[in-house]
Amino acid sequence: MARKKRRKQNKLAAYVLTTLILLVMFVGAVMILGNYHFNPSYEQSNVSAQHKKFINKILPKSVEMQRKYKILTSITIAQAILESDWGQSRLAAKYNNLFGVKAGPGQKSVTLDTTEYTSGSPVMVHGKFRVYDNWDESIEAHAFLLAHGTDWNPMQYKEVVDADNYVDSAKALSTDGYATDPAYAEKIIKIIKKYHLNQYDKQ
Repeated sequence: MARKKRRKQNKLAAYVLTTLILLVMFVGAVMILGNYHFNPSYEQSNVSAQHKKFINKILPKSVEMQRKYKILTSITIAQAILESDWGQSRLAAKYNNLFGVKAGPGQKSVTLDTTEYTSGSPVMVHGKFRVYDNWDESIEAHAFLLAHGTDWNPMQYKEVVDADNYVDSAKALSTDGYATDPAYAEKIIKIIKKYHLNQYDKQ
């Protein structure tokens, strides 16, 4: 009887020990996976919040410009993101120019280095850029430019304005000569898709 009882106790102890080992292994695996997949760094969280803050800041004026000039809100926001590096470029942060708009004769301006593309290759040049009092003024001037064109061609950006979807509008920015970067349209489309900016085109 004593031997039988001891055998039972040994079996029970072995079972408990095996269960504890498996439990520890399971908890360890969950912790590792949890840290890997579900704990973004502080920097990542901060960037995400910063992006959201930037979009929310320029959204009301961008929607207003869509109603006034028919420039898709997603196009305005995506261009501002790309051209100003989320409002952090020197031109945007210090001079309130979100879109890299060049200055004409008699307009308040600042001269800064910029990258232009010649035959598909980037070249650093000096550019004379518009200076604005605030971002809303920059957004309005950008929309006015697309809607009314340039002094030498009032219809220059007609395809950008007439497009009823962001893909065609982004492609028109390139074909109509807004930017010299051959990948400009592709970059704008990628930004709109990544941040679901086309949801604002319906407002």
